[in-house]
Amino acid sequence: MTADYKRYMLKFKRPSGTSRGVLTEKETWLLKISDADNFGIGECGILRSLSYDDRPDYEDKLKWVCDNINLGKDMLWEELREFPSIQFGVEMAFKSLNAEDPFILFPSDFTSGKSSIPINGLIWMGDKAFMKEQISEKIEAGFNCIKLKIGAIDFETELDLLKSIRSNFSEKEIELRVDANGAFSPEDAMNKLERLSKFKLHSIEQPIKQGQVKEMAELCRNTPLPIALDEELIGVTDVTEKQKLIQTIKPQYAIFKPSLIGGFKGTEEWKNICEAQDVAWWITSALESNIGLNAISQWTYTLKPELPQGLGTGGLYTNNFESPLKVENGRIQYDNSQDWEFKF
Repeated sequence: MTADYKRYMLKFKRPSGTSRGVLTEKETWLLKISDADNFGIGECGILRSLSYDDRPDYEDKLKWVCDNINLGKDMLWEELREFPSIQFGVEMAFKSLNAEDPFILFPSDFTSGKSSIPINGLIWMGDKAFMKEQISEKIEAGFNCIKLKIGAIDFETELDLLKSIRSNFSEKEIELRVDANGAFSPEDAMNKLERLSKFKLHSIEQPIKQGQVKEMAELCRNTPLPIALDEELIGVTDVTEKQKLIQTIKPQYAIFKPSLIGGFKGTEEWKNICEAQDVAWWITSALESNIGLNAISQWTYTLKPELPQGLGTGGLYTNNFESPLKVENGRIQYDNSQDWEFKF
């Protein structure tokens, strides 16, 4: 058994704004395992400045994985706790290697094209006209759950956008989620949550920056608007620490991004802890290519999720790999009439 890796730069169709800046490209790393005539593909989807494993020795660790691939998935996974995106790439590649079809990792009604997964439509930050344009596009495309990234432009303008949506669509017609990416200060967060709550939002992701556990716990205890932890989970790799974090903060929701929290196994740890504490959850891709999105979507379907998931990022790039994944009427599905176009 041998392994190799390569770096791949994904190019955004148009610049995409977050509270951490505007994205024009996304770095990712592809891992290929070969065994006789079989191969498996995994994606190590690092997010620079956000991933816990954004460190100078990242490529060295990938090389180490390839040199030690015969240790096997489980032993490698434990050795990679400080490298969650590589953990995920390794899990994905082995699952792909051992599958009948390297792109069908979790056979189900989803991969057979019989069923699909409801997802939220993602609205990127930008000026008011741009955000309004995106909102109209998502509603026309059949989404009934929309997620807006907020915190980069004027807060009053963001409130106006929410007001305009609610003046046309009730909470029964359109579910609204917002993602602050930690943009609020602890001092003004509660006031902003109260103002946001008037628009009957489903939830807000990460209102304040991660690492302020006491302040986040207080917000979750008193919030007029359900809070979802997102970045807060990144970098917490020990199971006991994960349990302590959820028990201390007691959020209303948790959001799992497998590339950022240790793949399927790392996400299962968080999922089990959250369910034991009656914390609801959903799963979100983290700007992976269609290789990673495919694995996340197939696995997510097996969990029988009840809420719309965050799996709609496959169409962001000009140079993504052509795949059977497609989004229609606010749902992601696997179209078996389409082939993969992928070369390593």
